[in-house]
Amino acid sequence: MADFKFLKDPVSKKWVISAPRRAKRPDIANGPSSLCPFCIGREKDEPELYRVGGKAGDSNWQIRVAPNRFPFAPIHEIIIHSPDHHKNFDELPEDQVELIFQTYRQRYNTHKTAGQVYVFHNRGEGGGESLPHPHTQLTVIPNEVKIDIPLLKPDSFSLQREETEKIETPYFSISSPIASQWPDEVWIYPKSGGRIFGDISDEEISDLSPSVSRLIQILDLRHGHEFSFNFYIYPGIDWYLRIIPREKSLGGFEIGTGIFVNTQDPRETMSFIKEHFESPDIIEKIKKEHQAEYERRV
Repeated sequence: MADFKFLKDPVSKKWVISAPRRAKRPDIANGPSSLCPFCIGREKDEPELYRVGGKAGDSNWQIRVAPNRFPFAPIHEIIIHSPDHHKNFDELPEDQVELIFQTYRQRYNTHKTAGQVYVFHNRGEGGGESLPHPHTQLTVIPNEVKIDIPLLKPDSFSLQREETEKIETPYFSISSPIASQWPDEVWIYPKSGGRIFGDISDEEISDLSPSVSRLIQILDLRHGHEFSFNFYIYPGIDWYLRIIPREKSLGGFEIGTGIFVNTQDPRETMSFIKEHFESPDIIEKIKKEHQAEYERRV
């Protein structure tokens, strides 16, 4: 019997996934544990689907991909960012972040004919993280299951782009849409549209990786070190990456109606981001703001 089941509500036509076994997955996010399954020394505990560095089964790796033990989709993988139990995008070297995005591309292209490839990252308790060793998940959702995700189309997004201050990099635009659902959410989208994420070039990855790191560093300064957030990569044509800080809890109105109440002006979000995006000493600013947290970790 499968660990999950896709169910379609006959009235609303919306899909849900029934996956009760996931309630049994480990949760060491709220306390110390020496049993992290993603740390060095645990390589032989589970099948390995892909790795960067070393040989299969050894501890000389940079990135590992393993099957999720508690899947909610036919294909459900864990992409472990690095051997470091603490460092995430805001602290890892830029070349390591590039390797992570190259791995996303490799896994996306491996599975793109099997269904809708959805890449997402949970960080912190508010972001739904159960294991604090930084990792990303990749799922493949059957094509018949409709995913309710905002589209990025030039005609529907142009007004938001005109009204929101943007940051331009060689290959990407960065903005916080006027109709943002979450405070301080940020969208990164390629200047060259009409493509899926699997089409991203090496040059684009080299541009995207430091931008994602820098945005998380800036939001780190804003919301606190190791703040809770999610990001996802749109699985279809005209892909984008959306970063969503999760410092706000949804209320009954939002859950019931599906209408979000955003308490942050997206123009102020972009003003703050633009102020710090080119700052050479942002890491030092973060350490100064959150020195106690850094010392506790060390």
